[in-house]
Amino acid sequence: MKVVVYAICKNEAQFVDRWMDSMGEADQVVVLDTGSEDDTVERLRARGALAKVEVISPWRFDVARNRSMELVPEDADICVCTDLDEVFHPGWRARLEEAWLPEAGQATYRYTWSFNPDGSEGVTFWYEKAHARHGYQWVHPVHEVLKWMGTGRPGPTVVAEGVQLDHHPDPSKSRGQYLPLLELSVQEDPEDDRNVHYLGREYMYRGRWDDCIRTLKRHLTMPSATWRDERAASMRYIAKSYLNKGERAQARDWYLRAIAEAPHLREPYMDLALALYEQGEWDGVLYFTGCALAITYRPRSYICEAASWGSLPHDLRSIALFHTGRLKEAREEARKAVELEPDNERLQGNLKLLENSPKEGG
Repeated sequence: MKVVVYAICKNEAQFVDRWMDSMGEADQVVVLDTGSEDDTVERLRARGALAKVEVISPWRFDVARNRSMELVPEDADICVCTDLDEVFHPGWRARLEEAWLPEAGQATYRYTWSFNPDGSEGVTFWYEKAHARHGYQWVHPVHEVLKWMGTGRPGPTVVAEGVQLDHHPDPSKSRGQYLPLLELSVQEDPEDDRNVHYLGREYMYRGRWDDCIRTLKRHLTMPSATWRDERAASMRYIAKSYLNKGERAQARDWYLRAIAEAPHLREPYMDLALALYEQGEWDGVLYFTGCALAITYRPRSYICEAASWGSLPHDLRSIALFHTGRLKEAREEARKAVELEPDNERLQGNLKLLENSPKEGG
């Protein structure tokens, strides 16, 4: 098979060597540079990539990605879209080929979007940015996705087990362009529930609580908004916005709605547990963290958040057990928290404090 990696970039010279080392398993690497002012293009060409320069104005991610896809040869069997701040684990190409079928449309593989300060994985989900050469186009100005534009039905999506892509971004890069592009996305396609959800979430990130509540309530009324995980996320963001507005009762009700919408997810339980922790409602903290820990299957979607699968549930339980006088159980939970995050000095301090506390009944 002919495997071609394609990408867009701008001012990413610092990532070129690492990225090319990772993408070197492909038969060819093609890149659309959208106006670098550093030596990104020269470095790419020196490493063997086909690099073209084109300024996209007005800027849209979908247009840029489609222009970069046009650089992929027509006879490519598998196109793999990555960014220069991403790295495949070695052996990715062989595993992708093993999973690929002649009639396949896309491949899904594991993606680590963020890492914790100690180097452990943060947010992980499954990506679908490997695809057949013909019939697909990128759509939406931001949070762009592949859409089938060919005749008939697209081929099946295969699961490329063992393919792992890691994201190591430049933290200094601004995401200021995201909000206007999301507003444009919703303006262009007001019935796209995914974009409405992302817009509401972006308003939450910006602290625009009323805009978040208004937008996400609309998301929940949309006939196409049927994915329970994403609906629950909208409810959680509405709750967080109410909490920041000081409306605790409204926040509690929306957290409970999120739990009812997606009882199979840890995140709604943990959000409510955190809210109750802030209020010193220790029995509630214990109940909802217990519900979260009873869920042992970690979903493969982007909705899954690292904190709910890390030390946080045990940390909150330890504190709640301490405040309700159950020191032995508090120590056990504190140990579990430290095992999951051994370099966290606060967790270590809590455990030491509990171990030095008088024994129950003493």
